[in-house]
Amino acid sequence: MSRFTKGFAFGLITGATIGSIIAILYAPDKGDVTRDKLRFKLRTYLDDLNQLMSKIKNQKNDLISEAKIQGSEVVADAQQKAEDLIFEAEELLKAIQQAKTL
Repeated sequence: MSRFTKGFAFGLITGATIGSIIAILYAPDKGDVTRDKLRFKLRTYLDDLNQLMSKIKNQKNDLISEAKIQGSEVVADAQQKAEDLIFEAEELLKAIQQAKTL
């Protein structure tokens, strides 16, 4: 190993060890109490996350349903306009044919 790598590894291990010792000395509660607090907070965050995911899924389903309804309305509107255009074109064609026969 190079000299830099050895020094970096030594510094990393030394820093982690000193940090762990300081954390243990200055911990406000016993380990059991701290772990219980962490478990409680983790459960609370997981419950909140699950509720948020459910809410997002419901909103997604609502948006999909709404898009389908709007999409079918758009298709129906387009079909009606196409039928109107065809009718107008047929009427115009009839008028042209009548004008030719005169």
